[in-house]
Amino acid sequence: MLRTEHLRDLLASDLGNRDRLLVLLAVDVTVGKSVLVLKTAGRNAGWRGIEKINVSVILGRANKLAHVAAIVGAGKGTVVATVAPALRSHLASVANPEARAFAEEAVKCYEGHLYRAAVVLSWVGAVAVLHDHVVASHLTPFNTEATRRGNPKYPWKLAKNTDDLGRMGEHEFLEILTAISVPGIGKNVKEELQKCLKLRNACGHPNTLKLGEHTVAAHIEILILNVFSKF
Repeated sequence: MLRTEHLRDLLASDLGNRDRLLVLLAVDVTVGKSVLVLKTAGRNAGWRGIEKINVSVILGRANKLAHVAAIVGAGKGTVVATVAPALRSHLASVANPEARAFAEEAVKCYEGHLYRAAVVLSWVGAVAVLHDHVVASHLTPFNTEATRRGNPKYPWKLAKNTDDLGRMGEHEFLEILTAISVPGIGKNVKEELQKCLKLRNACGHPNTLKLGEHTVAAHIEILILNVFSKF
């Protein structure tokens, strides 16, 4: 439920001893934890007071209806702490190791509350994945459609590699992928990706835009599910 790296923020927040212990139990819920393990984890995360409490007694009084997720949501930066593990769970579906590393770096930016960087980095990585896919599997129909759409004054110069594809605006690039029926890039996916592009453009320049955790998480999740894990 909760990743280890988020413990410090939670344990430093205004939680009682019982709730701090429940937070420790929420780290890697698939593994059982003895009192010694809990005390070691607490110390390592900066909770020195754990040595002075009776862990067994406190946990014995905690009824089973205690909602650990709600407790996790009470600490500093806990939207990220709750959502980031869900984003990370999607990374296993990314087969290409380079693409997975790029997506993971975007998630790390998100975990570090570097929201603009997370938006831009995840988008740049997703476009790179799509460029590679077109060069490998759809270059001829892509060039045909790009030529058909080209301005007579500025005709499309046939692309041979990913650098050549980079000459085209990303909005038009997505339009062409749908037009040539690239599997996985249908009309609805294209529209969602264009929303991601719009957010990326807003985040790529100094302005007054404010971003929240959920907006950025949704952006990254769309890209992981519809690009990184597909191509």
